Amino acid sequence: MKSISLPHKDFDIYIARPDTKWIMREGEPLAHVYAEGYLPYSGAKNSTDIFYSGRSARVVLPKFELTSENRRIAKRFDGTFDIERIPFAEFVPDDHFWDLSLTYFAQKHGANAMPRPRIEALFAYGIITTVVTYTLNGVIEAYVLEVEDGDMGHYWYSFYNIEYARQSLGMWLMLDCIRAAKERGLTYYYLGTVYGEHALYKTNFEPLQWWDGSKWSDDLKLLREVSRSDAH
Repeated sequence: MKSISLPHKDFDIYIARPDTKWIMREGEPLAHVYAEGYLPYSGAKNSTDIFYSGRSARVVLPKFELTSENRRIAKRFDGTFDIERIPFAEFVPDDHFWDLSLTYFAQKHGANAMPRPRIEALFAYGIITTVVTYTLNGVIEAYVLEVEDGDMGHYWYSFYNIEYARQSLGMWLMLDCIRAAKERGLTYYYLGTVYGEHALYKTNFEPLQWWDGSKWSDDLKLLREVSRSDAH
């Protein structure tokens, strides 16, 4: 890995923080890059192998157990969907995929959050290994884009039928992927970053570790404090 300067940005939604560090991956295993507190940069086209440091969070899978909140969410959707794990090399996005994904991001995060060119840039990045689909009555209602390398997995992006937005489907999808990763024998499952109070739902998955800028921490009380103090 080598340090690089702030990369260009094609998508305005991406937020670089004052303490963000940038690196170019130089053939290192993805698992090693993630373990050093870096996540893939998705703020520009043609950003392959660019990673940024962030307040990353990961679940320690061998010790993962359902909490009462996990069980509450599990009861809502367990057994509802037909689940298929599709190797990314075999996945072909169709009109339904584009309609569902673009509608989801536009309504949940704003029209400029994830335009089609940004999703296409994710596909071109070269690290997605699996697309997980969730089907009900012959219709795919949700997609998850996963990265996997060695003993780690990363829940990179998910999107679903916006009609489920008030039913905690997003949290259930994350829970389902965590359980599946544990069943596959992985050690760590990365959940992205924890900035702001809206991201603290990730602390419902235990045991959770977070990158404090120099090491992985188990101090969830501190994580909640610093996240709630983030500028919005």
